[in-house]
Amino acid sequence: MRSVNHVASRARRKKMMKHAKGYFGRRKNVWTVSKNAIEKGWTYAYRDRKAKKREFRSLWIQRINAGAREHGMSYSVFMGKLKEAGIEINRKALADLAMNEPKAFKAVVDKVKK
Repeated sequence: MRSVNHVASRARRKKMMKHAKGYFGRRKNVWTVSKNAIEKGWTYAYRDRKAKKREFRSLWIQRINAGAREHGMSYSVFMGKLKEAGIEINRKALADLAMNEPKAFKAVVDKVKK
């Protein structure tokens, strides 16, 4: 009779099945179905952690562009002049200023215009 380590294999499945908590139908309690669902979920999660960074950068650019255009300047011109002036503020901070602190953003634009 061959030796099979049921304790370890059951523990491995049980650990994996914990991740299927809240899934619908057979995805939550049938091993093969839930294993596939979990692995696919992890694939999406990995991919979308990267996509999230791209989406936020694009959102920040849109907000900075809207703020810059209120002061008669396009995004690309504004960013170019910002670099020329030697002002190092990242897009996240600039977008936050454009949205929540219009006076501070105007001060940055005025500094850049000179």
